[in-house]
Amino acid sequence: MAKVKYYYDSENLAYRKIKTKKRKKFGIAILFLVASALFGFLSFVVLLNTPYFDTPKDRLLIREIENLKLNYDVLNKRMDQVDNVMLAIEDRDNNLYRTYFNTSPIPQEERKSGFGDVNRYAVLEGYDNTQLVLNTTKRVDVLTKELAIQSKSLDYILKLAKEKNKLLAAIPAIQPVRNENLKRMASGFGYRTDPFTKARKMHEGMDFTAKIGTPIFATGDGVVAEANSNASGFGNHVVIRHGYGYETLYAHLSKYNCKPGQRIKRGDIIGFVGSTGRSEGPHLHYEVHKDKKVVNPLNFYYGNISAVEYVAISKLATQENQSLD
Repeated sequence: MAKVKYYYDSENLAYRKIKTKKRKKFGIAILFLVASALFGFLSFVVLLNTPYFDTPKDRLLIREIENLKLNYDVLNKRMDQVDNVMLAIEDRDNNLYRTYFNTSPIPQEERKSGFGDVNRYAVLEGYDNTQLVLNTTKRVDVLTKELAIQSKSLDYILKLAKEKNKLLAAIPAIQPVRNENLKRMASGFGYRTDPFTKARKMHEGMDFTAKIGTPIFATGDGVVAEANSNASGFGNHVVIRHGYGYETLYAHLSKYNCKPGQRIKRGDIIGFVGSTGRSEGPHLHYEVHKDKKVVNPLNFYYGNISAVEYVAISKLATQENQSLD
């Protein structure tokens, strides 16, 4: 029951009822309804943003997000397995296939290099699960690049395998002067005494002492790059480019049996022993180059000498005697 309010009428000395005007009553009712509606709306917004009053649509979206996270986790675990397989393939590629075919391995920096400073993932930023999506996308991109590099590498290895016979024929694999024609193996690869200055210096080849006119054989298939006397100290000399990074030099010849541009087979006679240029006596100075670096010719005499002959010649080659050029 509503309270009845009174006021004191001093003129009549009596209490009288306070009568509320209808307009005021109506205003109060409207204000109450507006306040109630506003309170209800705010309460509804608050409830929508709490986990306790999810709508069916919200629950469906949450479930989809959880499924996506699970799928990303599964994808990352599978990429871990793929990474392990890639590492094994890369190891075989660098340390088995490329070693067998005597070619340089692919540096890890090239295999694992990134994509520069360009922010190619800007469209993925600004979301609740940005880091998960970003990391996974980066891994997929890196793995895709690694697969592309490895695919090209295996194509190259396949090409080398098809050219294996050409490669084996191109490697300098025999002595340039036959053993029966040798007087001695005068000087080997390494530091030797110079016959003219008597100073100790690097001797970048092997000297084979033989009579003038003794045949000199090409040690591998290739093309004659030089047959002249233009190189200082070498006198009449021949340079053969074998391909695959190999090159051989034959110096101090008495005469040539080939010309520049001529294609040569292993065992072909390319010239004859002499003593032209900076030479102490009749001999052949022989060098092997791999990828523009001088290497020890002794490592390549496996095509026409026995194990006993190899041991004997290696002992002579390691003696620090005087070279003939």
